[in-house]
Amino acid sequence: MDEPDYLAERFEEHRAHLRAVAYRMLGSLSEVDDAVQEAWLRLSRTEATGIDNLGGWLTTVVARVCLDMLRSRTSRREEPLTPEAPEPVATGTLGSSPEHEALLADSVGLALLVVLDRLTPAERLAFVLHDMFAVPFEEIGPIVGRSAEAARQLASRARRRVRGGGTPDADLVRQREVVDAFMAALRAGDLEGLLAVLDPDLVVRADMSGVLTESRGAAAWAKGAVAYGHLAKLTQPALVNGAIGVVVAPQGRLVRALRFTIANGKITEMEIIGNPARLGELDVSMVD
Repeated sequence: MDEPDYLAERFEEHRAHLRAVAYRMLGSLSEVDDAVQEAWLRLSRTEATGIDNLGGWLTTVVARVCLDMLRSRTSRREEPLTPEAPEPVATGTLGSSPEHEALLADSVGLALLVVLDRLTPAERLAFVLHDMFAVPFEEIGPIVGRSAEAARQLASRARRRVRGGGTPDADLVRQREVVDAFMAALRAGDLEGLLAVLDPDLVVRADMSGVLTESRGAAAWAKGAVAYGHLAKLTQPALVNGAIGVVVAPQGRLVRALRFTIANGKITEMEIIGNPARLGELDVSMVD
């Protein structure tokens, strides 16, 4: 058997596993096949004799491909999957047996795929690889460009959201309305309008270059914020770790992020992040 045939045979040994990883990441059979095919193309262009653990190498490649595909969905601002959108696993798919597909369908319900689709791409990857395939965080971290501990936190956050059923889309819409009103009042220097969307017992925590501060009370914070309201023109709404927030990113360079806790139409907590180390660990997606 020549080398190309030998390599193809070894790849086929891992195809079912790679499809399982990609399906949990993407929830789309057509994209699953694209991701697995891309992994094969990358392997065929690589000196395979230098790969000690082919299964681990291929899993990492598929994970990176899926992460890029998930982020591409976000950048194109495609609508997220609805309960009807994830594609059920069908039998007879190329490269897998009906028995394997049936097992996969049993282990990944459509409801779970819907919840997974509400996670950020990095959260989804960390959760899927660690909780479903026992990949160590030391290997997950480099895939998402973060430390092992940051990857652990991504998986932990995803786990909480999966167990809680995720954040309903309607909640995100209401949160966006509150944040839009907050930004409009701040830009206009409208103190009363700002206080209207802030809980009187507002807690504001700030991390600026490792210096942590905390203040309490909406009135005092709002008066100081209005004085610098002109800077709010630089802000943009964004999804910050899957929740509606605000960022300052001149020329695409993230320099500040605001995260909110919203209850009953009021901002009850606000976290202002300017620490470069922490900014680098955030998963940020711009929104219209």
